[in-house]
Order: sequence, then structure tokens, then C-alpha cells
Amino acid sequence: MKILQSRLFARTVRKFHKQEKAALDDEIRKIIRNPEIGQEKRGELKGVFVHKFKIHTTQYLLSYKLHGSNALKLIMIGPHENYYRDLENYIRGR
Repeated sequence: MKILQSRLFARTVRKFHKQEKAALDDEIRKIIRNPEIGQEKRGELKGVFVHKFKIHTTQYLLSYKLHGSNALKLIMIGPHENYYRDLENYIRGR
């Protein structure tokens, strides 16, 4: 499966520590094995899936889209606070 990253996702992950990146990689592998693991959103975010997981004590949300049967685009990652507002703004701006 081909993995694509948005600039926003790549910029956020760049700030992660080594252990956080390792935990994120594990979660991405889970998504690759089962793309339906995340909850599909409705309304303006239709077609976007959000997967929730914890790193240390912080709950992170990872949004992604499926492109065909062999491509996965990672859109955004971050803590829950204002996450959906920022995600909608990002989707609207595209």
C-alpha cells in the first residue's frame, strides 16, 4: 500500500521525539492492516477517517483518507483540542 502525507502531517511529525515516532509508526501499520479501524466522519468531513490512540498519556487523533484500494493519505495528527475545527479548515482550504 502506498502511503502519502500532507504537508501539515509531515510538519507536525517532524516535531515528535523518537519514541513518539515509533508509536506513531505502529499505529500507521495498524491502519494499513485494517483501513476501516478509524471512524468515518460525516458532513463536511465525509470520506475522512479518524483513528484515536494514546502516546504516553496524551490522546492523539490521526485523520486519513483512502485513495482507491492501494493508497492511504495521512492528513493530520494532533491532540483532541480544536482538532476537528482545524481539520475542517484544512479540508475547506484544499
